[in-house]
Amino acid sequence: MNQYVESKQNDFMHALDFFKKEIATLRTGQANPAVLDNVQVEAYGVMNALNTVCNIAVSDSRNIILVAWDKGVMKSVEKAIVEADLGLGVVNEGDKIRLTVPALTEENRKELVKKLNEKMEKTRIILRQARENVKSAIEADFDDKGISEDDKFRFIKELDEFSAKKNEELKDVRDKKEKDIMEI
Repeated sequence: MNQYVESKQNDFMHALDFFKKEIATLRTGQANPAVLDNVQVEAYGVMNALNTVCNIAVSDSRNIILVAWDKGVMKSVEKAIVEADLGLGVVNEGDKIRLTVPALTEENRKELVKKLNEKMEKTRIILRQARENVKSAIEADFDDKGISEDDKFRFIKELDEFSAKKNEELKDVRDKKEKDIMEI
């Protein structure tokens, strides 16, 4: 791998990691605590991540149990989950909150796949921008006579191969998530 691709390799990796984190929040019909990652709870006068104020556990394939470390924040936790509009059934049992993951209908599944594709397209744009940045650096060095024309074309070819590989990884992650969503 050439020095241009190596210098920007983290940009490609960050894009893929961002995509994986984003799609983890999509429901698949199975209980997954990752759907709660973006929920913020007002506790002690400040906004906190849900996992900093309570324990999150999956009791079975359809239920997530939340137990607050301080019982005084249970109402705030319940309110935050309801406001997050995650499509989960919320039952406050006093000492714990039970979240029920409803079975996905065919329409819901198609809507989730549509969101998945939108997130993938945003990630592809980020990958394209990273590729363009590397290509611009190669062309700038060629224009400054830092590299030969043969090196320029070789580096761009390596960049295209690397970029294609990252796009294929992205597609594989997307296909796996779509399979999880569409699985009944």
